Order: sequence, then C-alpha cells, then structure tokens
Amino acid sequence: MNELVYNINDKPPFAKNFLLALQQVFSIIVGTMVLPMIVDPSGQYLSQSSALIGAGVGTIVYLLLTKFKSPVCLGSSFSYILPLLTAVNYGYFGVFLGSVFSGIVYVILAVIIKFVGVNWMNKIMPPLVIGPVVALIGLNLASDAVTNIMNTSVSIENYSFISIIIGLITFFVTIIISTKGGKKLRMYPFLIGIFAGYVLCSIVTGIGFAVNVDALKLIDFSEFSKVADFSNWIPNFTFVGLFKEGTSKITSFGDIITIFVAFVPISFVSFAEHIADHKNLGSIIDKDLLKEPGLTRTLLGDGLGSIAGAFAGGCPNTTYGESIGCVALSKNASTKTILFAAIICIVIAFFYPLVVFVTTIPTCVIGGICIALYGFISVSGLRMIKDFNLNESQNLFVVAAIFITGIGGLVLKFGSVEISNIAVALIVGIITNLLLNTTKRGKKISANSALLEDDKTVRSNKQNGNEIFNSINQKDFVEDINKDTENDNNFKDDS
Repeated sequence: MNELVYNINDKPPFAKNFLLALQQVFSIIVGTMVLPMIVDPSGQYLSQSSALIGAGVGTIVYLLLTKFKSPVCLGSSFSYILPLLTAVNYGYFGVFLGSVFSGIVYVILAVIIKFVGVNWMNKIMPPLVIGPVVALIGLNLASDAVTNIMNTSVSIENYSFISIIIGLITFFVTIIISTKGGKKLRMYPFLIGIFAGYVLCSIVTGIGFAVNVDALKLIDFSEFSKVADFSNWIPNFTFVGLFKEGTSKITSFGDIITIFVAFVPISFVSFAEHIADHKNLGSIIDKDLLKEPGLTRTLLGDGLGSIAGAFAGGCPNTTYGESIGCVALSKNASTKTILFAAIICIVIAFFYPLVVFVTTIPTCVIGGICIALYGFISVSGLRMIKDFNLNESQNLFVVAAIFITGIGGLVLKFGSVEISNIAVALIVGIITNLLLNTTKRGKKISANSALLEDDKTVRSNKQNGNEIFNSINQKDFVEDINKDTENDNNFKDDS
C-alpha cells in the first residue's frame, strides 16, 4: 500500500475534506439506501432517508467509542435482510428490538474480550486465515458489481451492452484518475468516476428520448417529480413510529423470542466479518486496530452504533467494506473525513432532491465503481498472506479450504437461521488451521524479515549482481573485515 496522504489524526482543509467526505458518502449510500427498499418497499417501517440518518448517527457513535482511531463508516447491514423481513411483521418495535438484540451480542463479546484479551483470537485467526476471508468478502461481492454493469441485477432480460460500455468507462476513469491524475485529483477517483458515468448516462438518455429507443434511456428523470411532494422530505424516523405505535404488534413473549432467534445468530456471523473488516483496514493504514483502539472498543462502537442508528433509521448497521476500499483508493484515513461523511449523511436525508439524485444513479455506474472498490478489498486480503509460503501444504490447505467453501457458496441452515458462506469459510479455515497447526510453522518466506527491515542492513552485490548478500548487519560486516585483515597481517608476520 502506498503511503497515506492523510493519516488518522490529520485534518484535511475544509474544501478538500468536504469532497473526500462526499466520496465516502457515495461509497456507502447505495447499499445503505437499497436495504430498506428490499425489506420494506412500502416504506411503512423503513425508509431510505431514515436509513441514511441511522448510518450517520451510528458512525458518529462508533467514532466516539473508538476514540477517533478507526476510519470507517457504518451503514445498513445486508446480513440482516432475513431477520428484518421477520421483524417488520411486528412493527416499529419489532424492527428496533431486533437491532437491540444484535447490538447486545456485540456488547457482551466486547466485555468478554476486555477480560480475556485478543491474543487467543490472533492464535485461532492469524493472517493466514483472516487474509483469505477478507479477499473472499471482495470476491463474494464481485457478482453484484458485474450484474450491475450488465444491468441484470433485476432480470437477465435487462442485459444491456450500452450499460457494460458505460460501466467499464466509469471504471477506467476511476483508475486513471487514481494512478495518473494530478496530485489533487488522485484523492477523488471515486467521486470523479461517478460524475463521469452519470454525465455519460445523461447524454445517452437524451439520445434515447430523441430517437425514442428505450434501451438508451438509462436514467429515469421522472423520479425528480417526487420532489414536489413535501411529505417525501420528512424522514420516517423509527423513534417517532415507536412512540405512535408502541408495542401493539407484539402480542406475546413468543413474538420476542422469534425476533431474538432471527437476529442473534446473525450477530455472531457479523462478528466474524467485523474482525475481518478491521484486519483489512489495519493492513491498509498499517495499524493493528484490534490492539489500538482495541477490539473491545470497535465492537462497542459497532454494536452501540447499530442500536443508536436503528433508533433513528431502523436498520442494524455494520462497518462497510466499500468505505474501507474508499480509504485505500483515496489514500485518506482521516477520521475527520469520516465524521464529516456522517454529518453529510444526516443532512442529505433532510434534502430530498439529493436522495432522489442518488436513486437515479444508473446501476452500471455503481457497478463500474465497485470493480475498483471490491477489487481493493480482495487484494488487501491477499496482501495479508504474501509472506506465507504457499508451497507448504499446511499453508496451502488453509487458504484452499477458505476459498473453495466461500466461493462455492457453502452455507449452513438451521430452520430460518442461515450462516453465510463467508462465515462458514471462516469456520472451516479456523478448524483447518488448528488441525494442521500452521500458526507455528508460519511465515517461512519471511523468516529473515526482521533483518531485512533493519535500518543497518547492508546489501552487497558481487559479480554483476549474480551473487547477492542479503540481511548482513553493517557492524558485523566491518568487524569480519577487520578480523580478516588482522589474520592476514599475523600470517605475514609469521612468514
């Protein structure tokens, strides 16, 4: 990873920070707004605006509890789609109660880890296990990026060659700006990519209306007509619904147990993803976030942030891999930017034209951006295992077990509870690692890494670079030469 432009404690200038924060917002906004549409299309209990507010509030709580040392945004968690589908049957209280249950799991885990520490976790989940899981998260999302580019996320019949072209152009603009753009532009590849894609789609849509070809009408501008209805400007706050509806839809203790069973098992799955996300983010910013601010604080931030966010917007939150990818892409890890992004999320929720604008961004543009974002997540995971010798069967089998079970889509179902393929892959990886005891064998390739990184290390090339002396301490090298010289002198004296 290249050196960060802004580190955790840095504060970018206001104008630059606004653009960087806006870029973070766009990285999480689609997923955050899509979830309530999937679970509750009517918007009766969950709405896009309130989900944005929930993400903003949750992120602020997370930042406070992690002492502004972990630069990532929270947003609506797709892990809870099935539990939320159950919860909406029990009204506002059912939705909020589910988020409370999931948050409490995180709080309990945080308390346990506070007393027992994280060393045990590093033993059962070393980089050899976590790395492939992080890579798997990105690979697992790859199909979403591709279906969005092809415009087949809703139906295969919607396949569009024009969408593919625009999606790829969006991707190319993003990576060219990121790698070859000017110093200032390189910090906004994601934002510029979306803008370029949207402008291109607008032009194509205009041509589509001019020649009356539906396939070219990529943007539905009719959505902006909703702006005139000011009732749409008011977010559907969960806490307002709670006061109005109360617990009227919870008719028995059995209903509470149903919600509990729906949410709690998924929380343990999200716990595994929480660790993977923070390991990934830590590798990008070169800090061990599980030690500082500590896993206890990140769990409390995620759990309590989810509860606080759900009180406003209903959906349980989680740290977003897209946000982490944005940190990697922009090389900006400032938590001041993350705070600004959280505030922007809250403000946007009250400015309905912006909400509509986001909903009109074509899926092909989002897909093009996600090639870069999801790719960064995958590559970050692979970087964690670069020092392990995969020629050794013990290491190879651990990585293979995770990739094959994860990419193959192995899931575990217990009634209405489903453990995702990523969580199953992590479990299989942990078991494989413990069985083969690879943690002791470890990093064969990097056995001399400490010496290689020593500032005093001297590398001497001989015979036009064919003979290389690596990892030689300069002081020892000079002493050896002095000893050889002394021996030569003694030999001459004896002669």
